[in-house]
Order: sequence, then C-alpha cells, then structure tokens
Amino acid sequence: MAARLMGPQNVPRLLGRISNCIYYFSQRKVQNSLSEKLYCALNQGKKASQRSLKGLQYYSTRSACQHKQHVRGFHCTSVACSEIKIVSTPPFAESVTEGDVRWEKKVGDFVKEDDILAEIETDKTSIPVPSPVSGVIEELLVPDGNKVVAGQQLLKIKISDAASQKKKDSTPAETPTKAEAPATPKPSQPPTPSAAAGPIPTKRPPVPLPPKGPMSSTPSAAIKPQSAASDPPTLSPGGLPVESRKESRVKMNRMRLRIAQRLKDAQNTCAMLTTFNEVDMSNITEMRNKYKDAFAKKHGIKLGFMSAFVRAAAFALKDQPVVNAVIDENEIVYRDYIDISVAVSTPKGLVVPVLRNVNGMNYADIEKGINELGEKARTGTLAIEDMDGGTFTISNGGVFGSMFGTPIINPPQSAILGMHGIFDRPVAVNGKVEIRPMMYVALTYDHRLIDGREAVTFLRKIKSTVEDPRVILLDL
Repeated sequence: MAARLMGPQNVPRLLGRISNCIYYFSQRKVQNSLSEKLYCALNQGKKASQRSLKGLQYYSTRSACQHKQHVRGFHCTSVACSEIKIVSTPPFAESVTEGDVRWEKKVGDFVKEDDILAEIETDKTSIPVPSPVSGVIEELLVPDGNKVVAGQQLLKIKISDAASQKKKDSTPAETPTKAEAPATPKPSQPPTPSAAAGPIPTKRPPVPLPPKGPMSSTPSAAIKPQSAASDPPTLSPGGLPVESRKESRVKMNRMRLRIAQRLKDAQNTCAMLTTFNEVDMSNITEMRNKYKDAFAKKHGIKLGFMSAFVRAAAFALKDQPVVNAVIDENEIVYRDYIDISVAVSTPKGLVVPVLRNVNGMNYADIEKGINELGEKARTGTLAIEDMDGGTFTISNGGVFGSMFGTPIINPPQSAILGMHGIFDRPVAVNGKVEIRPMMYVALTYDHRLIDGREAVTFLRKIKSTVEDPRVILLDL
C-alpha cells in the first residue's frame, strides 16, 4: 500500500486517511488539545493539496501538448538524417611508411560498397582503398599524387537514402525508340520572282568592244583549279620533310623509384660477379611433352620449365648453403629454409613475390604457387607479405626472347639466377655434332661472401639437375 501512496497525486488520499484516524480517536474521547489542532491542520492540508494537484494536472497536460507540437514541428526527413563517413588509409606493413595516392573517383561520384576509391602506391605494391559504404563523394581531403601515411583521412562520403534514390532516378529507362522516318520531300515548284531580289531589269546590257590585239586560246583541260594557299612543309638539307621533335616528361611512380634505388644500392654495396653456363634442355623438354596432358588433368595446372629450375635451385642451395646465406654487418647468417623469389614483370615495374619453403614442394606445388603469385601481380593484388623475405631469386628473361644477360642481385640476398631463351644450336655430343635445344644461364653473386668455387659448383649442380631430373631422386 505504501508503494501505491507514493507520488503527488496520492498526497490528498494519504492526508485523508491520517485525519480519519485522528477523528476516530477523538470520538473515542482519547483526544486532547494537540490532537484537535492536528486534526484541523490535516483537513486544511488535504484541501490545499487537492487544489495543488488540480493545478499540476492542468500544467502537465498543457506541457505534454506543447511537447507533442514541438516534436511534430521538427520532424526529420531523409535529407536531414544523412550521415558523413570519413574514409582513412588502410594499415601498412611494418616495412612501409608512406605511399602516393591515386584517385579513381572524383567529387560528386556515386559509389557502392566495396568500389575502389583510390590506390595507394607504395615502394613494393599498390594498396586498393575500397568504399566501406554506399553514397556520394562529398570531399577529397588529399590531392591526387600526394603522400599519405597509415590511418590518414582521405575523403568524405555522404550516406543518405536520397543519394541512392537520386542515382536510381538519374538512370533513364532503356526503351526502344522508333527510328524517325525520313522527311518526304515536297513537290518542286517553279521558281517565282522574289521581292527581295529587286525589280526585273528591262534594258539590255551594253555590248563589249572588240579586242584590238590577237586573241590566244587555252584548252579547258589545261586549266586547273587553284588550291588554297598553304605553308610549304619544312624540308631538311637532303630534301626530306623534317618530322616533329617533341619531348614529354612523366613523373616516376614510387615502385620505379624504389626499384632504381635498390638496384643502385646493390651495385654500390655488393661486389657483384657473374658466371655462366649452358643447359641442354632435351630431356626436360621430352619429359614435358610426354606428361604435360596427364599432369594438367591431375593437378589442374600446366607443366612449365620454371618449376624444374625452382626445384633444381632448391636442391643446389642445400648442397651449397653459402649461396643461401646473407651478410649482416660483421656476421654471416646461414638459413636452413629456402624461400625463392620469382621475378614477374608488370606494367608498373618488376616485382618479386616469394615462394615459401620450396625445399618441401613438388613440381605441382611450385607451378600452382607461381601461377597464383603471377595472377596477383598482373591484377595488382599482391600484398606486402607476398614480397617480404626471400633467400634467392630467379629471373626468367627467356619469356621475352633474351639470349644472354647478367642479372643484378636483389638485396639483401647474395645471389640471383638468370634464365634465358631456348634456341636450337649445334653442340658436340659423344664426338658428334647434333642440334639441341640449349639455354644459357647466368649466376650473379656477391663476391664478398661467395667464392668462385662455390658459385661455379652451384651453377653446375643446377645444370645437371635440369638436364637429368633423376639426380634429385637419387640425391646425387
């Protein structure tokens, strides 16, 4: 009952019950002067509280009505409820500190969720910036080509239903339109004299005087129309026209700048030396032609020559661990794992994604890994983790028709193998001259760490393994 009596509306009721109790005792002749005064005071308080309660109810009802009108007067619309979303740069890898932003969209463009807004070009790869929401681009906070860091604010997107509705309404419905019929020509009418042409002359024109000198006639075929005057083409001293000689300047992207810096650092730091050899590709070509269909049917990937060289390089690196080592200040770091970087050419430059733990891979695993990394490189979706590390690099210039070349070390590695094109050449085989498919290979190494004996032995091991893959099976 006490809970029900709490609140301002129950005050008169509470006072009434107290006064009734006092009246009861007064009728029982147990009251005194104090109880009579208290009884009168409580009755007055009861009446006053009733008047206060009526006033409170009046003002409460009026305030509620005003509050209701106030809420209705500030009713929100879809435009007022629009929200601004700020998009920031994604986190970078530990080895990357900054990048250049390249905008794919502009202010006012409508974007959907996961649309690519920009690309951040770093030293190693391009990082796409997808849109987290659907909306209209309101402001670009960074100019195109400027440097940005991880977590920096890039742009503002206005999220609103009105923007998406406007995008839908702005797309016209594709309805087939009828081809307009050509206008029918009106029947020709005989020309009538126009008032604007002036009055018709009534006098005959004067007769020209006869010429005094002899007249000369020129055949009409010999008369040619004169063309508009034009500037004669500029001729060289030899009489040939001079072609336009113009120049254009294009800013180097960050990847090209990074490649140039790393290669120059390698040239300045390493004592590079290159040794060469040639590989008879007859056996590996025969094996490929014999088993390529069965290999593709079982593994779902084509059998190429790169897997044979990657497998041979892993076998040779185990035989010559110094080629897999690296110099760290005054120490030599020998690594018992083999991660081979495979050079891939892209429109933006050369990238070298890494195959991890190659010593535990077979031909199918290597081919799948190379195909996956190559696809990522061509589509620009390589992550920083795909290119970090690497203990040895293989570069295949043969896909472009290269015959001979000296590759440059990919720092901080200590050696790189260069493959070249396969060409038929006459070679001496068992005292006879035969035409064989041959490939030149080159090994560039850091002479500070690797001596000529280890380098030549390493390259000969690759040669023997590719020419006869059974060497790997027999561990020779």
